[in-house]
Formats: sequence, structure tokens, C-alpha cells
Amino acid sequence: MLALLVFLPIAAFVAILFGAPARLTAIGAAAINLVLGLAAVFSWQNSGLWSSSLKVLDKPALHLSFGFMDGMSVIMVLLSVIVTMAAVLSGKSPEGREKLYFSSSLLISAGAIGAFAAKDLFFFYAFHELALIPTFLMIGILGRGDRRTAAWKITIYLGLGSIILLAGLVWLANLTGTYNIPDMIANKALVPAGAQKGIAALLIVGFGTLVSLFPFHSWAAPAYASAPAPVAMLHAGVLKKFGLYGLLRLAIPLAPEGLQAWLTPLLVLLLGNILWVGWVTISQKRLDLMLGNSSVMHMGYIFLAIAALVAFPENPLARSAAIVLMFAHGVSIALLFGLADRIERNTGTLDLQDLGGLAKSAPGLAFLFGIAAMASIGLPGLANFSGEVLVFISAFAGYDGTSPLGPVQIACILSVWGVVISAVYMLRAFRNIFQGPTVKITASAADLTLADRIPALLLIVTLFAVGLYPNLLLNLLK
Repeated sequence: MLALLVFLPIAAFVAILFGAPARLTAIGAAAINLVLGLAAVFSWQNSGLWSSSLKVLDKPALHLSFGFMDGMSVIMVLLSVIVTMAAVLSGKSPEGREKLYFSSSLLISAGAIGAFAAKDLFFFYAFHELALIPTFLMIGILGRGDRRTAAWKITIYLGLGSIILLAGLVWLANLTGTYNIPDMIANKALVPAGAQKGIAALLIVGFGTLVSLFPFHSWAAPAYASAPAPVAMLHAGVLKKFGLYGLLRLAIPLAPEGLQAWLTPLLVLLLGNILWVGWVTISQKRLDLMLGNSSVMHMGYIFLAIAALVAFPENPLARSAAIVLMFAHGVSIALLFGLADRIERNTGTLDLQDLGGLAKSAPGLAFLFGIAAMASIGLPGLANFSGEVLVFISAFAGYDGTSPLGPVQIACILSVWGVVISAVYMLRAFRNIFQGPTVKITASAADLTLADRIPALLLIVTLFAVGLYPNLLLNLLK
């Protein structure tokens, strides 16, 4: 049954190519997958078992097996189906491009779900690469602004990152003697300490480039600013979490000593995400570039949780914190990009200096964007708050309160400034867009219709559900 979650979007992709109504087919496939994803979560929670396999060739290395290895893969698949549903409902294709627009969105979703559910290393990597192809094409063909430069930049960066990552994965597979991820982890004693430092470096740079870890981040903001809304929602919200998932899934259990050797450089880099990119975000004059940089900035907090787990391997809270914040950020950034697309469609611009007073003509849009902004800042009651608080607590979980502060605790204290930075740029954006005197382009702007509000409400309900009751996710991680 789990394989259906992967292959249903692919089947819908093929159906659209052969003439099926693009938007209707995409919405139908996404809705079915949302139901299947929720059913899979409840089934796994009750029985702990949810898997399926497909023999591709009669060779162990090509035995395509899908399964929830633990609660982390459950949560990432759930994130994928929720954001996919919102993305296809939010999307409005350029005239004559509906087939490419919706079929590519489905292929990105299929690749993400396949990567999170694959138990074989080959398909773990291959499904992610499958999702990148329509991402590149959608930005280059259907994007806006300097779309070709943005498409080439993301292609080069993520291509190089994937090659570096592949070297690390092949090295691990050769040492453990298998491509099956659970078997690799069972054979972790076969990975010598001497090799772990090199493997960890490859995985940090490879996965880090895919996640936009500083200083490998400069592809992200231009790509998201140029991308059609579903691509920005799916990549920033879901696909970018592949790198974080990979570090937790492979690097932490298979190269723990190697990661500890690189702990201090990793802390410096994640502070680059939070503080340097945060200041860059404040300086942005367009909403799309601001959101793109904001997405990069918030990756630093998830890396902080990963660093805490590296420093204190017996600290299960750090792993839970990383996963909860991955989920929360995925939902909130997808919501922000979806609403930003509505602002641009209604006003014709995302330039913060050209907007103002939009709340008077579009109060519904202002209300929903306000919730999204508060989620991104980390307002209590919303999912991002739960994730960030867990990250900060986990960074001090191994501290006895009397000894000098360690590097993780120092990085955590410095990273708190990022909360202030987030509040500055988000509140400034809300003020510039929705408050103040109405300008010509906002005076006649339409508010959201009921159909427009459905995808936003799906994401907002998810943010409140996890924010008010984080055990919805934490119980899956027990």
C-alpha cells in the first residue's frame, strides 16, 4: 500500500501527459494521497508496521522496498502529502502550460515521498534526483524574473552537492556491504573510525548543499523567487528537508565519530545561516526574496538540533526537536509562498515599497498572512514555536549547569538573536504590505475566494494542531 503513495502521483503524471485534465487529475491524485498518507500514519501508529516491496531486478541491490523505518519517515511522508495537496490547490498555471505545470508538481511530490519511504540507498538517492528534474525545468520554463539564471544556479549547486553526496553514500555502502538502509545501520561497526571523518565531511557538504547550509546557500533565494508557487512550496517545504533527513537517517548512526570531529565547523556554519543570512533577509526589498532567505535562515535551527545530537548522542530530545521543526518549517514556509503568490496575482508585484494598505481591500488575505508570519516568527500555539523551544532545550540537555558552557550551548545562545531578526523582517513585511495608506495597486485588489482559502486553511490547521498538541508528532517518534 505504501508503494501506492509513490506511484499514484507518477500514474497521474503519465495520465496528464496523455491528455487527462491536468488540474483535476492533479487535485484528485493529491487528495487520494492525502487520505492514504493519513491512513498510513494511523496504521503505523497502531501496528508499527507499514511497508511494501517491489522487485525491480533479481539482485539484492535493486530490490525496491518501501517502508516506514521509524516515526521520522512517517512524519516526512505526512508533510509531503499535506504540502502537495495545498500546492496543487494553490497553483494557477500560465495559459497553455497547464499540463507541464501540474504534471511537474506531481513528479516532485512523488520523488519526495519515494525518497522518504525508500529503504534502499539507491532508490533513496534516485527518487530525490527524480524530483529535482521537474524543479529545474519549472523554474527555467515557467518561472518569473531572471528565471534562466536562477535555474542554472540551482542546477549547478544541487548537481555538485548530489555528486559529493553520492561519493559519501557509495563509500558507506562499500564499507557496510549493503544498500539496504536498515542493514547498513545494523552493520555500522564495519565503518572504521578512520574513515568516518572523510565520510562525514562528504555527507555534511553534500546534504548541506541540498539544504542550503551556509555558505552553500546562495542558490536558494533566487530559485524560490523565480519559481512558480507549487515549486517553491514543494521544494522549500518538503524536498529541501531531504538533506536534513539524510543526515539524521545515515550520518548520525553511521559516522558519529566523524561528525564529532566536524562539530565546531558545523556550529560556525549554522550560525552563518541564522545570523548572517538573517541580516541579509532584513535587507530584502521583495517579499519573494525575503521568504527565500528566511527559509535558508531557519535551516540553521534544525542544524543546531543535529549538532546537539552529535555532541550528546544519548540526547533523544535533539532528534525529536529536529524532526518537529522540519515538519513545522515545511508547513509554514509552504503557506507563506502560497500566500505570496496570491499577493502577486492580486496586485501585480511583490515589491515591499510598492505595496501598502492591502488589508482594507483584502482582509481575509491579511488575516491568513498574519497567521503565517506569526508561525514563522515562532508564536506560541503554532508548530514552529514547539520545534524551536525543543531545539533550545535540547542544546542544553547535556549541560550540568556548573561547568563552563560548551560550543553547542554558546551557539544556542547566539542563535536566539535569530528570533529577534525573524520578528523584524516578518513584521516589517506585514506592515509594508497590509497596513498604512492604500496605494493604487492595492485599492482594487480582490480578496481571497473560498477556493483560495482552502489550501491555506489546510496548512494553518496543521500548524495549530502541532503547535497546541506537539505530541501528535512526538508520539510517532517514541
